[in-house]
Amino acid sequence: MTTLTNKIDFAVVVTVDKANPNGDPLNGNRPRQDFNGHGEISDVAIKRKLRNRLQDDNQAILVQSDERRNDAFRSVRDRVANVPELEKILKNAKGDVGLAEKIACDTWFDVRAFGQVFAFKGDKLSLGVRGPVSIHSATSIEPVDITSMQITKSVNSITNAKDPSQKTSDTMGMKHRVDFGVYVFYGSINPQLAERTGFSKEDAEAIKEALRTLFANDASSARPDGSMEVNKLIWWEHNSKLGQYSSAKVHRTVSVTRVKDDFPPSIENYEITVAPLDNLAAQVYDGL
Repeated sequence: MTTLTNKIDFAVVVTVDKANPNGDPLNGNRPRQDFNGHGEISDVAIKRKLRNRLQDDNQAILVQSDERRNDAFRSVRDRVANVPELEKILKNAKGDVGLAEKIACDTWFDVRAFGQVFAFKGDKLSLGVRGPVSIHSATSIEPVDITSMQITKSVNSITNAKDPSQKTSDTMGMKHRVDFGVYVFYGSINPQLAERTGFSKEDAEAIKEALRTLFANDASSARPDGSMEVNKLIWWEHNSKLGQYSSAKVHRTVSVTRVKDDFPPSIENYEITVAPLDNLAAQVYDGL
């Protein structure tokens, strides 16, 4: 595996069409919005989808969703306990932190990419790994319209306690969706931190492919297949560890502008442009 030596920046343009890209549990699971009405997808949700895609690609993942887990462990703690060398160090207050970090990064892709805190009840050593891959929350370029509809539970699984022969009445609920929105999120890969975790050029390529195919195998009731799409992935590889430009300056070169109002709304109504920077070429990829 080749050590990553150059800084990388990236941007991803995503469309949402009649889907709930990231529900807010504190707001009745309505799609997230900022105070100006722009839609949001949290960085945590994006990393969850990246982990799922990497897991589909047979990468070892520590933080797995319970419904997608590919081992016998029901928690992060159990997964860590299955690595005897790491478990032994965490049980020792004077354990070798550097060795524990190396074992964790070598064992799990998401640890060496995103970092992880190992601080479990009963352990005497706490370990914090800082990963090189950082990702912003996604924000829509315009305020989004949210449609809410009332639904009923289709299957009654609970019987009436007073009369077991009779089922209880249907349960009412709400379902919310973004009618249409174009979202953009940004990220970067820091080679200094990559050196410490062992994150390689091959790992960066795996992240690139996971970003390009972000919504593959991600369909659900809230996000029907085809309702969320990666339209463009823009990838910049600098010529040094520090990079020729700051990430903020690189990210500002991306512009997504509405150029027409055709109905039904689609990404065809928008123009995606990337302003050139001297000696830093932007690689542009279509989504899956």
